[in-house]
Amino acid sequence: MAQGYQRRIVDDTLDQLLAGLPAIAIEGAKAVGKTATASRRAHTTLSLDDPQTFDVISANPNAIAELTPPVFLDEWQLVPDLWNRVRHLVDEDPRARGRFLLAGSSGVQPTVRIHSGAGRIVRLVMRPLSLAERGLETPTVSLRALFDSPHTNDEVHAIDGETHLSLGDYVDEILRSGFPGIRELDDQVRTRAIDSYLERVVEGDLEQMGVSIRRPGALMAWLRAYAAATSGTADYAKILNAATPGEGNKPTRHTVDSYREHLTRVFLLDPLPAWQPSFAPLKRLTLASKHHLVDPALAARLVGVARGGLLVGQGERVASDTGSWLGALFECLATQSVRVYAEAHGAQTGHLRTSGGEREIDLIVEDDQRRIVGIEVKLADTVNDGDVRHLQWLKDQLGERMVDMVVVNTGRFAYRRPDGVAVVPLALLGP
Repeated sequence: MAQGYQRRIVDDTLDQLLAGLPAIAIEGAKAVGKTATASRRAHTTLSLDDPQTFDVISANPNAIAELTPPVFLDEWQLVPDLWNRVRHLVDEDPRARGRFLLAGSSGVQPTVRIHSGAGRIVRLVMRPLSLAERGLETPTVSLRALFDSPHTNDEVHAIDGETHLSLGDYVDEILRSGFPGIRELDDQVRTRAIDSYLERVVEGDLEQMGVSIRRPGALMAWLRAYAAATSGTADYAKILNAATPGEGNKPTRHTVDSYREHLTRVFLLDPLPAWQPSFAPLKRLTLASKHHLVDPALAARLVGVARGGLLVGQGERVASDTGSWLGALFECLATQSVRVYAEAHGAQTGHLRTSGGEREIDLIVEDDQRRIVGIEVKLADTVNDGDVRHLQWLKDQLGERMVDMVVVNTGRFAYRRPDGVAVVPLALLGP
């Protein structure tokens, strides 16, 4: 077991899957910690980004059948035949448990065709450190408990707790990032590391996938505009216009769509899908995803507003006339964390917005029993009746299926309002 390893929320899920399944693929952006998490469980590790290992395994993918399990194939996408070989080995011995771990930070080249792996290889997403994993506070409010505790007119899940984190601390956490190897660096070094990270993904990883970017400057400009649309649903025409103000020779729609597709495939973009209820469908809900990068620190760096500027409201957003840039980044941090907590319990996270924007709820968490927890995110230390009106509206629509209503904020105390809405500082929310 590696020294100094920081256990992650996804570790519990991974342990359960390894005990019951033959092959698991851990997917996620570079530097989120996939290698550290997988390698501590492996008996045999093959790092495909090592030239010697790459040459040997490329010439003979069947060699993995003879290795002592668990076999960890790191950056497996560099040798795409490994995916299909693992799939066939699982078919040959489906009762084996914990035989293969795969990790990848991008998809295979667009021209390479591989089987989906459905039914043989289970995919597990790993994101940067959630706020609860950063060790700043001990969470007092569990997302799982909000689903599992009894909720009736006379009995609700008790909410309490106190945090020492202030608004400035949340700003620091946004800028430090959730990447384990980056967040502990000094400020200036960390800034350079984030710049290098973005350059490596945009120029190196895309090329490695076989994607030719003819105008890397145009791609970076588009990415900056996308970052400025964080936590919003601006259409892609507006993002493109923001990326190319006053330019006549704009990238085509096809080119922009390819930017988005490729950056999502390397997990740099992590859009939040619109929630679509599978029961009693609500009318006129938008299908547009909310724009998010995999970590708010990347968005903050791309837009270029430092700590002092964030605290005084600097930073322009794309196609948004409400909320501040810091509010958008705080929502991104909350979204990233809630998705980690939800996925630990097999729940899905989306957002709700009616077509005209009359109703909007930042996060809708739905478990496998179709129960709902609605979450609003507010960059403030107080909550008023206006902040909970959309939650109350959704409760009226869904009835008992909506098991709890939450406002996540930057306040000091966790408590439950007389109307039943839980107010929870982000630092006190956990899995």
